[in-house]
Amino acid sequence: MMNPIRMHQIDVDEEVYNFLKQHAEPFKDTPNSVLRRFLPLKSGTVEIKDNNGRKFFPQFSESVPNALAQILEMIILVKNQGLSRVEATHKVADFRGITTQAVIDKYCRQLGKRAYEVDELLMTSNMDEFKTLLIERFPYHSKVIESTFDEIKR
Repeated sequence: MMNPIRMHQIDVDEEVYNFLKQHAEPFKDTPNSVLRRFLPLKSGTVEIKDNNGRKFFPQFSESVPNALAQILEMIILVKNQGLSRVEATHKVADFRGITTQAVIDKYCRQLGKRAYEVDELLMTSNMDEFKTLLIERFPYHSKVIESTFDEIKR
């Protein structure tokens, strides 16, 4: 079981606040995610591991688009860890230091699906339809998609 990230509230002056606003992507970033980009810290806010200390996610190369990586991470958590789509979305957002809405955007808007349609894709025992959809959307990354789906529990 993952320990929750401990969050702290801080006050910032007007200049720092304006810096954060200037460097934030609307509807995607939080003040924390903006600061993480500029501070010399490890990427991501948590390392998600199972009870045996193994990482849940493969290490995706830098060439894999964030959208694809986030979608695959959500699928892995749902299929291999038994989480709901909503729970998996929150974990991926925490892991990446982004908002849950940013993750939802990846698997809804960019795939042209509504949340209930994504739920239907996740509920099927045969994930071929979801895999085909991802390959159509990210054709240059079909090998990553194929290998990830090979590791997903059926």
